[in-house]
Amino acid sequence: MENPDLLLLARAQFGLNIGFHILFPTLTIALAWVLLFFRVQYARTGDASWLATYNLWTKIFALTFAMGVVTGITMSFQFGTNWPGYMLSVGNVAGPLLAYEVLFAFFLESTFLGVMLFGMSRVPSWVHIFSASMVAVGTTMSAFWILALNSWMQTPAGHVMEGGVLIAGDWWQVIFNPSLPYRVTHMLIASGLTTAFVIAGLSAWRLLRAAADASARRTLRSGLFLAAVLAPTQILVGDLHGLNTLEHQPAKIAAIEALWETERGAPLVLFAVPNEELRRNEFTVAIPKLASVILKHDAAGEVKGLAAYAPDTPPVLPVFFAFRVMVGIGILMLVLAWTGVWITRRGALPPRWLLWTYAAFTFAGWIATLSGWLVTEIGRQPWLVTGVLRTADAVGKASGPLLGASLTAYIVTYAAMLIAYMVVLTHLAGKGARA
Repeated sequence: MENPDLLLLARAQFGLNIGFHILFPTLTIALAWVLLFFRVQYARTGDASWLATYNLWTKIFALTFAMGVVTGITMSFQFGTNWPGYMLSVGNVAGPLLAYEVLFAFFLESTFLGVMLFGMSRVPSWVHIFSASMVAVGTTMSAFWILALNSWMQTPAGHVMEGGVLIAGDWWQVIFNPSLPYRVTHMLIASGLTTAFVIAGLSAWRLLRAAADASARRTLRSGLFLAAVLAPTQILVGDLHGLNTLEHQPAKIAAIEALWETERGAPLVLFAVPNEELRRNEFTVAIPKLASVILKHDAAGEVKGLAAYAPDTPPVLPVFFAFRVMVGIGILMLVLAWTGVWITRRGALPPRWLLWTYAAFTFAGWIATLSGWLVTEIGRQPWLVTGVLRTADAVGKASGPLLGASLTAYIVTYAAMLIAYMVVLTHLAGKGARA
C-alpha cells in the first residue's frame, strides 16, 4: 500500500481488535486453573464457603470466556478483509497453526465448559473436576498455539520456499522457534498476574462493603499470594526474554532502550522523550553503563543502536514508553503483593486505603499486558513476519473512509462492551460469594 495513512488506519483497526480481544484470554487462561483449585478444595474439605467462592468465580469466568469468543470471531475476519496478503504469503504456515488452536484447544475447552458450568449436580464429583481440569488444559493449549504462531512471526524458523511458495519445511522448528519458550512462559505468567490482581481487586471491593466476608478475605489473600510468587518470577523470565530478543530482534531492543548509535557501556535510560526526527533523546534520565550490564553482562559491552539496522527500524516513541509502562506496573504489582501478603499473614484485614488501592489495581494486569503487546508488535515493524513479509505488502485495498468508519464503529462498540463488562464484574463482586 503506497498511502501510509491507509496503512496506519488498517494497523490501528486490527490493533484495536486484537488488543481488545487479548484482554479476555489473558484472564481466562489462569482463572481456569484457579477455578480448578477452588473446586478441588470444595471436594476435599466439603466447606460450603469454597463452593460459594467457586460459584462466584465461575460466573466471572463464563462471562469473560464469552467476551473472548465474540471478539475473537470479529478479529479473525480481518485476516481476509484487511490483510489478505498475510494468508496469501504465509498461509501455509499460519493456517495450520490457527487450525490446531481451534481443533485441539478451543473445541476441548468448549466441550467440557458446559459440564463445568451446568453439570455439578448432574454428574459425579470426579467427572465435574475432570471437566474443570480439561477447561484449564484447553485454555492453556489455546494460548500455546496462538503464541506459537506469533512467535514464528517474530522469529521465523523451519520454513522453506518451494516453487515460489512459502511452506513449512520442518514443523518442529516452525512451532518451537527460537522465541517460543520465552513468549509462552512470559504470557502464562502475565495471565497469572492479571488473574491474581483481578481476584485481589474484586475481593477488596467486596471487603470495602462487608469487611467480615470470610470468602472475600480468603480470595484476597489467595490473589495476593499468587501475585507475590509470580511477580519476581516474571522479572527473571522477562530478563531471559529480553536476552533472547537481543539475539534475534536486536532492533527492537535498540528501540526499547532508545539507543540511536552503537555504544560501549550503554546507559540505561529510565526516562526520556525520544526525538525520532533528530535521532536523539531529550530530558534524559539515565544510569551510566547499566544497559550494557543488563544486556551484555559487561559494563563495557557493546550494544548496537538503531543506526546499525536502518532503514528497517521500528518506531521508537511507542515502544520506548510502552515498555516502561509495563515494567513500572510490574514493579508496583510486586510491592503491593508482598505488602499485602505480609499484612494478611495472620488473618488481618488490610487498611481501607490499601483495599482501595487493590480495587484500583483490579485491571492493572490488562494495562501491563497491552503495553507488552505494543512493545512486541510495534517493535517488529516494518515486518509482519520478520525478514519474510513486510506489513505494507500484506494489507488489503480497503478505502480510507471505509477503514475510518469501521474503526470508529469498533471503538464505540468495544467501549460500550468494556464498560458493561466491568459494571457486571463489580456488581457480582459487590454482592459477594453465595453458596
